[in-house]
Amino acid sequence: MERVKERIENLRNGKNVLILAHNYQRPEVQEIADFVGDSFELARTAAETDAEIIVFCGVDFMAETAAILNPNKKVLIPDPGAICPMAQLLFPDDLKKEKKKNPDAEVLLYVNTLADCKALADCVCTSSNASVMVEAMDSETIIFGPDHNLSRYLEKQTSKQIITVPEYGLCPTHHQILDDDLLTMKIKHPEAGVVVHPECVIEVQDMADHVTSTSGMIEYCKEAKEEEFLIGTEVGHLHRLKSECKGKRFYPISETAVCPQMKMHSLKKLERVLELEKPVVVVQKDVAEKARRAIERMLSLS
Repeated sequence: MERVKERIENLRNGKNVLILAHNYQRPEVQEIADFVGDSFELARTAAETDAEIIVFCGVDFMAETAAILNPNKKVLIPDPGAICPMAQLLFPDDLKKEKKKNPDAEVLLYVNTLADCKALADCVCTSSNASVMVEAMDSETIIFGPDHNLSRYLEKQTSKQIITVPEYGLCPTHHQILDDDLLTMKIKHPEAGVVVHPECVIEVQDMADHVTSTSGMIEYCKEAKEEEFLIGTEVGHLHRLKSECKGKRFYPISETAVCPQMKMHSLKKLERVLELEKPVVVVQKDVAEKARRAIERMLSLS
């Protein structure tokens, strides 16, 4: 492990490279990255970097977003098999059909979508700014996808009518965090605060003290009076929570809330991608240009 870390440091020092890692990455990948964050933080960092090479330790749509925002830079992903199952649930034809039925509606898509869908959107959002983006849209009717649980959260948090496409899209990792899991953990830790991600099922959201993105969890837990917390999101995020909220204790609501795709990146794969400078993330030019408008609109409104 130490030899691989040393090799990564030698490779990165010889290149103008930025290593980005999502909060759900393995601890050792988070620790060696230049920046760790949620989807919004990573998108903004990718948009502002002057690095010539971006290595993205996340899932496919995240690396695509970085490539869309940086058409003249090389964006690499350590393991191209890191494919987000939620993003695979939404297709361009679904959006076109819904838009035809609701011509006055605007299309606001969760960033957890592929580039060909983003190209059809008026704007995109992340879990950290979704409510703000919904209210910022001109239309009173919003076509939103693909996460059904986040959609239900937005219906409660905003004044707009939300049409979800597809009707029951979900994140398999968050969807398996059940209210029974939370009840069990509350018995074990009755004084703990409960903080969950809006991709969790609505029953879990309703039982939480706070529903927020992964970056929002850090902000909330730093300021909250509780000394321990039950966390409803992918277990990898507990590493950053423990690192940044010193003296507080964190427990996953479900130990099985693991995203196998997020865990596909390793230090060895990171070493290899830095050495070979491939695989390169490529987004078709005309698709990227259309998708960039939706992403940049989010960044300008946030």
